[in-house]
Amino acid sequence: MADVMPAVGTASSQAERDTARLHRNVMIGIGALLLVAPFVAYPVFVMKVLCFALFALAFNLLLGYGGLLSFGHAAYFGMASYVCAYTAKNWGLTPELAILGGTLVAAGLGLAFGALAIRRQGIYFAMITLALAQMAYFFSLQTPKFTGGEDGIQAVPRGYLLGTVSLADDRTLYWLVAAVFMAGLLLIYRIIHSPFGQVCKAIRDNEPRAISLGYRVNRYKLAVFVLSASLAGLAGSTKAIVFQLASLTDVHWSMSGEVVLMTLVGGLGTVFGPILGALVIVAMQNYLASFGAWVTVIQGVIFVICVLTFREGIIGIIAKAIKKPL
Repeated sequence: MADVMPAVGTASSQAERDTARLHRNVMIGIGALLLVAPFVAYPVFVMKVLCFALFALAFNLLLGYGGLLSFGHAAYFGMASYVCAYTAKNWGLTPELAILGGTLVAAGLGLAFGALAIRRQGIYFAMITLALAQMAYFFSLQTPKFTGGEDGIQAVPRGYLLGTVSLADDRTLYWLVAAVFMAGLLLIYRIIHSPFGQVCKAIRDNEPRAISLGYRVNRYKLAVFVLSASLAGLAGSTKAIVFQLASLTDVHWSMSGEVVLMTLVGGLGTVFGPILGALVIVAMQNYLASFGAWVTVIQGVIFVICVLTFREGIIGIIAKAIKKPL
């Protein structure tokens, strides 16, 4: 028996090292793709994919690793977008300060909404997040002096990064968006693989046991909720600068549905799945736009197929095939 235990431990350590090496190679691959992307594809399209990929990664942090299903993540994405656009256009803030401001507002909103929502579990938690997000939507609709109402905030200046580098050119702005995306991805990866992330996964898998071990689960739930809301706000703020627009679409409940779809298509609870899911959904919206309203129908069909045939998502299936977590 004494000889078996070291062998098991050695095999486990080797598997962890192999997984870490695989993830590192995937990260390097993503970085390489980001370097060549603006030269082989339309930069604005790639920036849109990156913004929504970060949004999906933020949502996946909450649901895939925290076990909390939110139907109201558009509130943080959209309100951050409004704050970023408003401060950049009316206060003349530089883009990095406007993005930071939107992110901080999303964090504050996540703290307030999360403190209310985590008091309930399951479908009740999901319905509370949806109701709170609808409050944010109607606030945006009824305060045209701040949000522009149905017209939104248009012609948002991209400004000068750090007051010196003009972001008017798409390719110049692309490098900022790529840096924000990579920073967000690395931060989420670190959170997932930290002791905090391990506790969140334990709460997701067996909350009563986590409580019996002495963990204050509501604090962990609130912390991961705020982190997810903050990263969603970072994505929304960046999108406002890219498209020079913040609109009701950003805070509408359908945006919450889209991020759920991206996460499930790519692979719930996987590190890289939401990125691929965002690419698939944004590409569909872009290249199937000529179908009009049928794009929504096509997305619905894909969603049903994913749920019925491969619940692990695209990356989940690949991970199962290579027998290594992705």
